[in-house]
Amino acid sequence: MRPLGNNRGVALLVTLAIIAILIPVTLEMNRKMLSAVFSAAGTRDRMTLLNMASSGIEIGKAMLVKDKNDSDIDSLQEDWAESEKISEVLKDIPFENGTIALSIGDELGKIQINSLVKYPHGHQFNEPQRIMWEQFLNGLMSQNEVFEAIEPLTIINSVKDWLDSGDDDAITGLNGAESDYYQDLDPPYTCKNGPITHIGELPLIRGITPELLKGAGGVPGLSDYITVFGMGKAGDNTFTYEGKININTADLPTLAAILPFGSESLAQAIYEYRQETSDSEYIHDLSSPTWYKSVPGMGDINIGSNLITTSSDFFRIESVATLNEMKVKIKTVVRREKNQETGKWTCKVLRWETE
Repeated sequence: MRPLGNNRGVALLVTLAIIAILIPVTLEMNRKMLSAVFSAAGTRDRMTLLNMASSGIEIGKAMLVKDKNDSDIDSLQEDWAESEKISEVLKDIPFENGTIALSIGDELGKIQINSLVKYPHGHQFNEPQRIMWEQFLNGLMSQNEVFEAIEPLTIINSVKDWLDSGDDDAITGLNGAESDYYQDLDPPYTCKNGPITHIGELPLIRGITPELLKGAGGVPGLSDYITVFGMGKAGDNTFTYEGKININTADLPTLAAILPFGSESLAQAIYEYRQETSDSEYIHDLSSPTWYKSVPGMGDINIGSNLITTSSDFFRIESVATLNEMKVKIKTVVRREKNQETGKWTCKVLRWETE
């Protein structure tokens, strides 16, 4: 009888051993299956989010095309610039799950950094732009003690040297910077001597710190007011950056920069005048580039016609899609242009970034 008891004991031990092995194996398989399910769900949701966000970009483009067909001017009084109007459009295109947030901004409401030099040759200062830059930097740096040690002239001359083409041996002023300066840095690099294509290039330029670019202490930096877009044709196979700023959409520091020296304080009055309403209707016509003369205190002020415009064809569209606590943001810059064959306006994507 004892051998039979031993066999039963061995069988029990084997069974327990098998169970002990199967339990963690089963748990691990279950974990992997759940991980695969969640991964598949996450991939599905991200693809859905990308499609939703892309749809938002298309909606923004459609609003800009409609606006161009309706009007030759661009201002903050128009549907594309108002969050409530955009929300109304989005309501007509509901998604079964998830939401979209959409915003559109005018790139020519910003300072066009490449217009600091004269194109198509790009050797000399564009003097009205240089003066505007000086006023803009002085105003920006006066808002934050972090910027007090920064010399505006160093930045202006260094940006000019970064942009000017075929001029790598001629430093602007005493504090510009060509390739000789950058080659002594660690790591060394050369001066671009051409148009800036991305705002991320700016910290490479002498005098422009990360804080000045992105802002510090709650004060915005250059990236909020500068654009690399605005290129136009100057002739066959040549281009230019005109540099005209849309007075209808420019932010307060930019408005102050385009005003003649000593009248910068009137920028606030211009800023508020554009938005004045009565019974929820805008009351001021912003179609003429000289509408600013109707602003109290501006009657005798003249802003150079080579500095301002009331229209734009360069816009930034941002679309944020949300689904199941996940988000995808698409940021684009588009240019409105007319198809020469059909005569219809379209929006050409110049930059596309996904976050």
